[in-house]
Amino acid sequence: MTQDTSSETTSRSDLPALHDLIDLSGKRAVVTGGGRGIGAAIARRLAEAGARVLVGDIDADSAKSVAAEIKQRFGRQTIGAALDVASSSSLGRVRETVVREWGGLDLWVNNAGIFPTTGPLLDATDEHVDHVLRVNVRGTYAGAREAARALSADGVIVNLASTAAFKTNLGTSAYIASKSAVVGLTRSLALELGHRGIRVLGVAPTVVETPGVAEQLGGLAESGVDVNERLSRNPLRRAARADDIARVVLFCCTPLASMMTGSTLLVDGGSVL
Repeated sequence: MTQDTSSETTSRSDLPALHDLIDLSGKRAVVTGGGRGIGAAIARRLAEAGARVLVGDIDADSAKSVAAEIKQRFGRQTIGAALDVASSSSLGRVRETVVREWGGLDLWVNNAGIFPTTGPLLDATDEHVDHVLRVNVRGTYAGAREAARALSADGVIVNLASTAAFKTNLGTSAYIASKSAVVGLTRSLALELGHRGIRVLGVAPTVVETPGVAEQLGGLAESGVDVNERLSRNPLRRAARADDIARVVLFCCTPLASMMTGSTLLVDGGSVL
């Protein structure tokens, strides 16, 4: 018996082309902590896909340098701006800049964060814990709030979490608490903003080869964490590269992920298996 596939063929012809599913032309994006490492890699990939990108970083010179590089390399409109995610007024100014310069906002990536080692619980100070939570949790929360004030109906917020929210390490209790909060916040915001068509997703990297991570390896070793041994148990036997994370963030920002919200995607080489 011959199967009638005419209706299937018709429906397939109505589907968007793959190129259109990864095209961010006309989109306006903010990447916090975009002056180096993962944030810079994310900004580059979003620009390569066609987006205009504001690169925000507490180091204004680094932000402007990455923005200039993107403009030269991809020919996209870019802005490099000073941004302190621990300051709601700083986040608000960045949002206002994008709306003023480009007429709106479509994508917001809460990438900025810190990952200092805490050491043993009994040695942790309130000041240390407050600092980690202020940047990683309140900074993400306030960033999402400022983004939601201006995001378009099909806008996307991406929050950078960590595999630390799913797999515990010694000596990083404040960091683990902060990134666990980001995972929960992602779910909550997805529920709250979904009726507006805004998607909220999390991305949880494993150890990434960045200058910031390299600065912390000594502290982790002192806390009893053998990073190389941990990586040897990773099925892919390597640390992530910044661009590995950027590609997943890019996926989240495109229509390829149009039916995804509230989830946190592990980019861990199988390390939490």
